[in-house]
Amino acid sequence: MDLVVGRVVKPHGVRGELVVDVRTDEPELRFAPGTRVRGLLSRGKGAKNAEERRFTINAARNHSGRLLVSLDGVADRDAADELRGLLFVIDAADVDSGDDPNEFYDHELIGLPVRTVEGAAIGEVRDVIHLPASDLLAVTAAADGREILIPFVGEIVPTVSLDDGIVVDPPDGLLEE
Repeated sequence: MDLVVGRVVKPHGVRGELVVDVRTDEPELRFAPGTRVRGLLSRGKGAKNAEERRFTINAARNHSGRLLVSLDGVADRDAADELRGLLFVIDAADVDSGDDPNEFYDHELIGLPVRTVEGAAIGEVRDVIHLPASDLLAVTAAADGREILIPFVGEIVPTVSLDDGIVVDPPDGLLEE
């Protein structure tokens, strides 16, 4: 399974730099000069149509809250624009969530069952959505297949167990259509 560590937003300037939306806690490691990275570029609908390419990082620097990255072989704005939407990925087997019991990678949460504190089944985590204010768990409801968005905060999600699933204490109305 691949983990996304960054996404190319757009080109920056005329020398082929890329604006990268970072999705890793270790950008200094993942985007260090000389590092070989894998990129997936979607060509049409679905991940099955993604083209995999390999790059070498030439340089990376912070700029206005985002990372500017230079890749070997990407020397101008046109070449950089061709990479718009590219996902930088690593193999999930190369990482773990570490010792912090409150830190999880998205791939560790996806597929976990979700139930209420009373034990009622809600559904299964389909995705983790990262927003500026907080993260959301996108849960596919067991009853009817609809999507339920649950704020991934301690007051609502008191328990996460990679073995037993996720327990939520939803406020009134959160689980209703």
